[in-house]
Amino acid sequence: MSEKLAKTALTPATHTTPPAKFSHGVRKGNILQVAGQVGFGPAVEGQAPTPVGPGLREQTLQTLANVEAVLKAGGASWEDAMMLRVYLTDTAHFAEFNEIYNAYFASLEEAPAARTTVYVGLPAGLLVEIDALAVLG
Repeated sequence: MSEKLAKTALTPATHTTPPAKFSHGVRKGNILQVAGQVGFGPAVEGQAPTPVGPGLREQTLQTLANVEAVLKAGGASWEDAMMLRVYLTDTAHFAEFNEIYNAYFASLEEAPAARTTVYVGLPAGLLVEIDALAVLG
């Protein structure tokens, strides 16, 4: 009989408590799932989270930083990421998003993660959301 692996919820110090019953990230064994992250700046006590700016560039960079914070909280890095799912609100943002994304990951030493991009509706002011799946070890 094998021992059951513990499931650990992850909330980096830079993040607010989620608005519903979910975790920013969950690690079980060597699997780490990062919930969809958006371009909210670091948490400020007593204030509702807000996007870092109106543009795709600043929101994308903050969203990637938020995903990375959850990866780190779970003992992972971008090198451990196997899959990223990108949610954009406007098909016209695809080329600009790819430019930002390619520059961000230009120094990645291992093979890049697989990626899916879809178009969705997000709460007002948000342009991008990204989630990730990482495998450690």
